[in-house]
Amino acid sequence: MAKVAIYYRVSTTEQKPDRQVRELRAYSRKRKFKIQGEYIDAASGATRYRPELDRLMEEVRRGQVDVVLVWAFDRFARSTTHLVSTLDEFQVLGVDFVSYTQQIDTTTPAGKLTFTVLAAIAEFEREIIRERVKSGMAAAKARGKHVGRRRISITKQSKAKSMRSQGLSYRKIAGELGVSPGTVVNYTRQDA
Repeated sequence: MAKVAIYYRVSTTEQKPDRQVRELRAYSRKRKFKIQGEYIDAASGATRYRPELDRLMEEVRRGQVDVVLVWAFDRFARSTTHLVSTLDEFQVLGVDFVSYTQQIDTTTPAGKLTFTVLAAIAEFEREIIRERVKSGMAAAKARGKHVGRRRISITKQSKAKSMRSQGLSYRKIAGELGVSPGTVVNYTRQDA
C-alpha cells in the first residue's frame, strides 16, 4: 500500500480547505493509499514561507512518502519553475505526484508524459530568460555601461584580507567597509 502525503493550501486563514480535504481523502481511499500525513498551509500562492509544505518536503526527503497528492498545481507550487524543480526532486527520490483537479498522475504513463512535457516547457522558458539576460548585458556593454559587480578599491581589498586574517567574520568586515558580505567572501577567498 503506497504511503501518501496530502497537501492542502488556502489563501487566507478565513478560508477552509474542507472541500479539498473531503475529496482528497476520498480519492486516497479509492486508490487504496495509506495517508501518511496531511499538511495545510494558509498562505498566498506567491508566499515562499509555507511551513507545512516545508514539513512535507522533509518527510519526502526522509523516504517516508511514496506519493504526494495535491488539489491543483496552483495550490502546491509558487510558479512553473518551482513545480518542475520539485517534481524533478520527486522523480530522483522515487516519489510520485498527483494533482487531483488537473488529473496529472505520475503513477501512470500518461502522467509521466505530461510531466516530461511540462519539464521541457520550463527548460525552454529558462533558456529564453537566459538568452534575454545575455543579450541585455551585451547591449549594456556596447553602450559603455558597467556590467557585473563593481570592483572595490585595492585599499579595501587589502583591509578586508587583513581583517579576515585576524579572524573577523565576513559580516563584520562587510559592515566596517560598507560592502556586502558576498563581496568580502569573493575578495578574501581568492588567495585561500
